[in-house]
Amino acid sequence: MNFLRRMLPQALKLSGRSALPLLRCAERWADVIPAPPPQQVKTLEQMPGPSAAGFVWDLFFRRGLSRLHQLQVEGRKKYGPVWKASFGPILTVHVAEPELIEQVLRQEGQQPMRSDLSSWKDYRQLRGEGYGLLTAEGEEWQNVRRLLGKHMLRPKAVEAYDRTLNSVVTDLIEKLKLRKQQDSSGVVTDISAEFYRFGLEGISSVLFESRIGCLDPVVPVETERFIQSINSMFVLTLLTMAMPQWLHRLLPKPWDTFCRCWDYMFQFAKGHIEQRLQEEKQKLARGEQLEGRYLTYYLSQAGMPLKSVYSNVTELLLAGVDTISSTLSWSLYELSRHPDIQNALRDEVQSVMKGRTVPDASDVAAMPLMKAVMKEILRLYPVIPANARVITDKDIKVGGYLIPRNTLITLCHYATSRDPKHFRDPDAFVPQRWLSRSEGSHPYASVPFGVGKRSCIGRRIAELEVYLALSRILIHFNVEPAKEGDTVHPMTRTLLVPDRQINLRFIER
Repeated sequence: MNFLRRMLPQALKLSGRSALPLLRCAERWADVIPAPPPQQVKTLEQMPGPSAAGFVWDLFFRRGLSRLHQLQVEGRKKYGPVWKASFGPILTVHVAEPELIEQVLRQEGQQPMRSDLSSWKDYRQLRGEGYGLLTAEGEEWQNVRRLLGKHMLRPKAVEAYDRTLNSVVTDLIEKLKLRKQQDSSGVVTDISAEFYRFGLEGISSVLFESRIGCLDPVVPVETERFIQSINSMFVLTLLTMAMPQWLHRLLPKPWDTFCRCWDYMFQFAKGHIEQRLQEEKQKLARGEQLEGRYLTYYLSQAGMPLKSVYSNVTELLLAGVDTISSTLSWSLYELSRHPDIQNALRDEVQSVMKGRTVPDASDVAAMPLMKAVMKEILRLYPVIPANARVITDKDIKVGGYLIPRNTLITLCHYATSRDPKHFRDPDAFVPQRWLSRSEGSHPYASVPFGVGKRSCIGRRIAELEVYLALSRILIHFNVEPAKEGDTVHPMTRTLLVPDRQINLRFIER
């Protein structure tokens, strides 16, 4: 140690000239030491995955179309974080690691393409209908996204809908009271169907600023038919996408039914749009001032062609319904099985509201447990279990593989959100994990609304509707399972839905 103390000042006194030989020597040694070999980028041919026959077997003979979320988890365990699967001429790369999902999304460009949704587009071409936010691509999509974003993504713009949505929630509470009275033990069967009607009524009130009767004692026939059309269309989406067009002629029923569903959905939306536009014309003729807050008004006033208004409103209607229904259904299912969390959430709501019975949008900011419950529900039961991207302008590198442009890439959100590497006890309902953030999960491990330019444009409205509904349900009711040990599992129906009815007991407080 004394030796170092004596030598260190001497070393520091070295002049630049005396240090030059040492630097030259270091350079010569650097030339001698070999540089590490460049990392080899692997091709799609080197990527693991099931054989085409094995993949078809999983899809059609092991109920794969209804188990796509589980196939993600199985694929991740068997092949690793990146694998490929082929069905006919279609090759899909599956990505099931948050870091790699982030790699994909950071290379998607200014006008990202979600996926082909081929059967949806085939229908529009067949019928001459326009494209909406879910089906448009490129500049057309970007223009619509920019316009709708002003009224659906800005917090202040969304808060303006709380009075409209609260009126729908009031009807929901009355409907639940009526339903529970019809059963001696207070059980409401198939709660998802009730929330489905609530979701449609809510999004309709935002789009049209009018009610369509979903929560009436007797639901109008045309509204019930619209609901059934949405359900059938989603069931048939995966099947019609998997069927090549030539097979439609041999097995016409799935495609014909799929088209009839879309026909009625467009007819339903057009009827309500034309009714509102006619009302506006009558007001103008009477010299009255137009004061619209509903989204159809904004679209029509922005100069959007009527054909595009029809398609965008139709797609927004069907997109908003399942998000609300699924999230509320799973929330009450888990809260009924965890009464301690249900009571804590109720206490939070009542503390924030201070004796009021109707919350507003500003109350939600003071409800951290409410937000944590919703995050945990969407982690366990993401409405869309997988998203997709097609990078059209360049080849990209993901996880050491070179993925050619125009390759369909599936982002396996269900697998990442149930991965024990990122979430301790991943199959358990633990909202508190979002309050402490002690687990340090990757920000892309659970992204139920998507990320970036293609993220869900209706997120803020959907969240507000769920917060308002859940707050008031807990104020009015204790919620219990209809039968102890009655477990419900998710299944894939394009979206993630319960595999059977969720039945709950509502006890008025």
